Amino acid sequence: MPSLFPYLFTYEQIAPLILRLILGITLAYFGYKKMRQRGKSSGSNSTIYGAVEILVALFLIIGLFTQLAALINVIILVIKIGYKIRDRAFLTDGINYYLLLLIIAIAVIFLGSGWFAFDLPL
Repeated sequence: MPSLFPYLFTYEQIAPLILRLILGITLAYFGYKKMRQRGKSSGSNSTIYGAVEILVALFLIIGLFTQLAALINVIILVIKIGYKIRDRAFLTDGINYYLLLLIIAIAVIFLGSGWFAFDLPL
């Protein structure tokens, strides 16, 4: 069946760019929030965890080591989902958000970095 908008296939690399930026911005917010609450939780562990989230987010935003950064993000999100399940908060609003971000991270692993990235394949 022919495509309804075949001329849009010219811009097929925009979708990974949008997914990568949304994932990076969201993860940067998570890391910033984690570093701001360092006095309330486990101290240096939350600072390190927040710094890792911010570093991975920066890699996603600039498009450097995108697939590795998305894989680390998958690990982070699986841990967050595990904590939600452990706290018996499964299928609440928070876990639905994490599941959606997990699917986006997996898509970025398979789709690549898209436009405006430093790790475009040659």
